[in-house]
Amino acid sequence: MSVRWLLLPLVLVLVVAPTQSQEPKKSLGTIDRLDPKFDRLISKDAVLEVLVDGHDWVEGPVWVKDGGYLLFSDIPRNSVLKWEAGKGESLFLKPSGYEGSRTDFVEPGSNGLILDPKGNLVLCEHGDRRVSRVDLASKKKTVLADKTPEGKRFNSPNDGTYKSNGDLYFTDPPYGRMVKDKKGEFPDRDLDYCGVWRLGTDGKLTLLTKEMTRPNGLAFSPDEKTLYVANSDPDLAIWKAFPVKADGTLGESKLFFDATKSVGKVKGLPDGLKVDKNGNLFATGPGGVLVFSPEGKHLGTINTGVPTSNCAWGEDGSVLYVTADKALCRIKTLTKSK
Repeated sequence: MSVRWLLLPLVLVLVVAPTQSQEPKKSLGTIDRLDPKFDRLISKDAVLEVLVDGHDWVEGPVWVKDGGYLLFSDIPRNSVLKWEAGKGESLFLKPSGYEGSRTDFVEPGSNGLILDPKGNLVLCEHGDRRVSRVDLASKKKTVLADKTPEGKRFNSPNDGTYKSNGDLYFTDPPYGRMVKDKKGEFPDRDLDYCGVWRLGTDGKLTLLTKEMTRPNGLAFSPDEKTLYVANSDPDLAIWKAFPVKADGTLGESKLFFDATKSVGKVKGLPDGLKVDKNGNLFATGPGGVLVFSPEGKHLGTINTGVPTSNCAWGEDGSVLYVTADKALCRIKTLTKSK
């Protein structure tokens, strides 16, 4: 900081050069407003701020409230990173999703990260084809599910969400075992479908649906009567809404939104999603983070300009963290998490 003193008759003037905190922050993309309701969710002066950049492909952000930090996956690098305000990022866990010796998997590491009701970290592990729990302090890992009730191995669990009763719902597309330079070859696939599963608090595993070709991100409505599931298939880039029955299983699905026509025109596919307190969806997909009303109307887009994988509520519940290609970003909203 440079300081310059200028003496004038009976006046002392202090001129201070701008500090680093006053410098403009790096931002990404634009904000596309399609409906006046969008202005109630994202202010007109909001920007998507880049916090860290230079990773391979980042995913699965989750805010750890007790510690005041964010965890996220770099899938190709088989790592979980930690980001903390004022300290930046550091390595939290490696390996994160694959403990084997193969080096030809495209996305071997952890994908979706969530916290269980007790505050433990739960990882959807691509390469090892399982869902695991990690104690945040000791980093001790416990496998929660790695096989179907018939003894067949999963494809590569991708993302998950907890119901308030403690049941874990997760998706199982095949991306984590795809081989480099071989057009998505899966060398040892046990299942001929991609499922949405529930792991009950009693340890029982239930296949809820196998109707989706590439189930990915998922989230409950605030009243938990609806489960939204993204389908990251370029030929069927959609989100579906499933009614949740009293026993926790799913009823007949309905199309929530179809973005197939946008595939190829803008970057990205339906991926991770989160829901705010009023039931609005913040869903990564073609273009960035698409914001939908509970009725499925597209209100606007946080247009990143890059393939965008996932998002998560953080801090006081009004800040949306976004994993966009190689970067971790955040944007202040006018709403809050459910």
